[in-house]
Parts: sequence; C-alpha cells; structure tokens
Amino acid sequence: MLDKAIEIAFEAHKGAKRKGNNQPYIFHPLEVLSLASMITDDDDILSAAVLHDTVEDTPVTVDYLRSKLNDRIAELVCDESEDKRGQVNKAGTWVERKQETIDKIRVASDVGSKIICLCDKVSNLRSFNQLLLMYGEQAWDNFNMKDPLKHYWYYSEIAKALEDINDNVVYKEFIFLIDAVFSKYVKE
Repeated sequence: MLDKAIEIAFEAHKGAKRKGNNQPYIFHPLEVLSLASMITDDDDILSAAVLHDTVEDTPVTVDYLRSKLNDRIAELVCDESEDKRGQVNKAGTWVERKQETIDKIRVASDVGSKIICLCDKVSNLRSFNQLLLMYGEQAWDNFNMKDPLKHYWYYSEIAKALEDINDNVVYKEFIFLIDAVFSKYVKE
C-alpha cells in the first residue's frame, strides 16, 4: 500500500517545485512521510502522509485515492486538504482557510489526521526557517500571506489543537520551530 501511495505522489507532483527554494515538490511529502514514521507504523497513516497534498494541489481526487488505495487513506488525505477557493485571491482568504484547518484538526476523530497535520507543519516550518536564514525578511514575499504574525497565530493555534499528541519528538520539534521562526516577531 505504501509503495503504491509513494508512486501516486511522485506522479502527481512531477515537475512541481517548492515555494521559495525551487526544490522538487516531492521532497516535502517525502519529509512528511519520514516524520510520520517517527510516530507511527500504521500504513494507512503513512500512505496518507505522502499523499497529503495531492487532492489539494494536483488533479488527483479523493475518489481516485479511494479506488487505488482505500477509504481510510482517502479520508485522511481529505482531512488534510484545504479548500483553496479556486481562483479567489489566496491572500484575501488566507485567515479564513487557516481557521477552517484549525477547526477541523481540533475535532479530528482519527489520530492519523493529527499526525499528518503535525508532520506537514513541521516540514513547512523547517522550510520557512531555511528561507529566513537564506533571504532574511524577503523570505515572506514567497507566500500569499506576508505577515509573519498571522503565520505565528496559525502555527500556535495548530500547536494547541495538537496538544493531545504532544508526547513525541516531532511535536517537540514543532514547538521549537515555532519559537525559532517567530520569536523575533512576537513580543510576549
């Protein structure tokens, strides 16, 4: 199952690049998979981890994943997929979309959804941190939302929503990265 999921992810993300650093996009889902494997050995969760951005960012559909893999994997990917509102200004809907993600993860009934969310956010913050080290404040220009305090709000709220799975090294890294990336912007 996991091999098939990796195959689908490679095909779906073929040619795509990561924001800001021009790396092949597939590195991100593979990093999310690697992080998830530090928390669980559940093949459905690991498969969904590597596929977590396929429905959101590629032509792959939930029904396709359901037909090629199984219902749980498809639902886990669906849980992690954000409604990007089609062609609507992404900066204009950013706060609303992120609040929907926070609300969804707070009530997630499958721990797999929380694990995938955590691992995705750690991968994203690792990337943010690298961009800040390379480009300084100009790094924020790579994103739809340019205000670091809005990003801080989002990641802090996700951390609160994931507190029930805080007993692993990935969550500890998440908290560390929130501080590393945002401490210079937050006056507490």
